[in-house]
Amino acid sequence: MKRKLSTGDRIFMIAVTLILVLVCLCVIYPIYYMLIVSVSDGYAVTRGEVSLVPKGINFAAYKAILNNKYVPNSYKNTIIYTVSGTLVNLAMTGLCAYPLSRKYFYGRRVFNALIVFTMFFDAGIISQYMVVNSLHMRNTIWALIIPGAISVWYMMIMRTFFEDIPEELFESARLDGANDLTIFVRVVIPLSKAVMATMVLFYAVGHWNAFLTPLIYLDDRNKLPMQLILRNIVMGADASVSGSMSISSDVATMSMNIKYAAIFITILPILVVYPFVQKYFVKGVMVGSVKG
Repeated sequence: MKRKLSTGDRIFMIAVTLILVLVCLCVIYPIYYMLIVSVSDGYAVTRGEVSLVPKGINFAAYKAILNNKYVPNSYKNTIIYTVSGTLVNLAMTGLCAYPLSRKYFYGRRVFNALIVFTMFFDAGIISQYMVVNSLHMRNTIWALIIPGAISVWYMMIMRTFFEDIPEELFESARLDGANDLTIFVRVVIPLSKAVMATMVLFYAVGHWNAFLTPLIYLDDRNKLPMQLILRNIVMGADASVSGSMSISSDVATMSMNIKYAAIFITILPILVVYPFVQKYFVKGVMVGSVKG
């Protein structure tokens, strides 16, 4: 039997629904606006005629961006950096979190304290740059991956998840002759899909949006990620994109189209991937919130 809602409950539900709809509109409209501006006529955008529907639909801005030799290459670089970096992050974070989650691990408290200490006290950008430069990692993919191979906060989330796995599973595996590495690979990882998917999302978004690290460590333009190329486009510093336009008078008119098209191209992969990992994301971020 469904409980009959009182008048107060109905008013509350209507108010919550309206608030959620308003929040959704505030989140979705900027993305939608970027899309319609990027495919609208440049003169209509300049005159401020584009707000809800595109006008003079064309894809000249996307053609201008994709015809630039650095954009496809930077997109490829970003994908390589994101995939490689995320795999390294998962491996290193998991291998660090698993032993720290085991109560029998000798020195567990000391190592936990030392690792958490690094979350609050940082040596700074200059010292990090000196270390990376002394190891000859500048202008290489390793400069973007190795210094941030483990996030202390994400490691703590994963460690908490591992601690919640029943100890009986580990004891049963040891009775069958499994060592810690076998237990980690065959028991822990299959049971940790939720937290692994969450870490993939967190780390991948971090690598995809990385701006400061490649700005500091990469000088070769052929190795720049999409974020730096996007920055040059948005700031009007990338003359080669504008140079791809056939008529010079169109450059100023289509500058806004090009900027929004570049931004939309950059955020599109994350928008596509997120719905598929959302259910794991919700489970992962709730790790440790309920104990019992």
